[in-house]
Amino acid sequence: MRVRGRVMPEGSEVDLWIDHGLFSVEPIANADFVHDGGWILPGLVDAHCHVGIEYGGGHTDLSGSIRQAQTERGVGALLLRDAGSPVDTRELDERDDLPRIIRAGRHIASPKRYIPGLAIDIEDESQLPEAVAQQARFGDGWVKLVGDWIDRSVGDLRPLWNDSILVDAIAAAHAEGARVTAHVFGEDALPGLIAAGIDCIEHGTGLTDETIEMMVDHRTALVPTLINIETFPGIADSATRYPVYARHMRALHARVADTVGRAHDAGISIYAGTDAGGSIAHGRIADEVAALARVGLSPTDALGAACWDARSWLGRPGLEHGAPADLVVYSEDPRGGPDVLANPELVILRGRVTDRGASTTRRSEAGDD
Repeated sequence: MRVRGRVMPEGSEVDLWIDHGLFSVEPIANADFVHDGGWILPGLVDAHCHVGIEYGGGHTDLSGSIRQAQTERGVGALLLRDAGSPVDTRELDERDDLPRIIRAGRHIASPKRYIPGLAIDIEDESQLPEAVAQQARFGDGWVKLVGDWIDRSVGDLRPLWNDSILVDAIAAAHAEGARVTAHVFGEDALPGLIAAGIDCIEHGTGLTDETIEMMVDHRTALVPTLINIETFPGIADSATRYPVYARHMRALHARVADTVGRAHDAGISIYAGTDAGGSIAHGRIADEVAALARVGLSPTDALGAACWDARSWLGRPGLEHGAPADLVVYSEDPRGGPDVLANPELVILRGRVTDRGASTTRRSEAGDD
């Protein structure tokens, strides 16, 4: 196949050929011309989602996981970083028509300190390094900790782990060649996690000037999941038995734009993740990109956080010669807003056309110059 259009972020016009599922910048004779004009991106990235967790709560089966992956593919999200799921989705890797998934195994938490049924519960935190090593071996180069959650005995967010055991746990993951990330809403868990060498923070609504500086020094990434943070007022409204926690969640929500904006201004690497699964439906990466632009990222940087920059961070190629042919094509500039970004004209996955917009037509290369 052959595709022509402007590539991001440069905006230069290129021709790309696809042969046996791989990109080529060298012409291939008799290639079918599947799209001419518009904008070409490597497949989009949702850097924080949960394949296997149902929208609205609970687990899904394998067929439900496939439907979720198909939904992501339809909006051009062809690389998914699964930030913890109780469902083993590795069978999806055998299908050429579904997005690639980078798994973090299962969440690791302590009893009664996370959503029931989702995490591996560690009875004694001395077991944490071994649990981390096991999940590192099970996953695809990532491990997910629950860094804080409501402690009902005190009625507010509290860290789950002591700082010293975090040092050992993160070192155990790194020894297995895996990176570590953590769910963190509040302020108190962040210093210990960052100082222990964690690679990424999910949500990060409790960041302060001090912990932002620590993240810069440690080169810790941030995936703020902004469209998920929009659910905080509803969480607070339901927490009538815990008024301190409810006020805390409302305060974190109220200042999130400033928090993430300051993190961006400080130079922290920020990537786009929706937290799809649970309270967020799959297929909303375009909304997350728009949310990042609203808190201070330029339209190009916000798109890069869900595309070429995210791919580089996760160690996956873009439109390079010899790379797997995963791309999305738009008739308009994809920085034009979520209505544009969520509706690609053409989706090619592993060198196969999987989805087409209504205005896309196939034509032969014959007669083209």
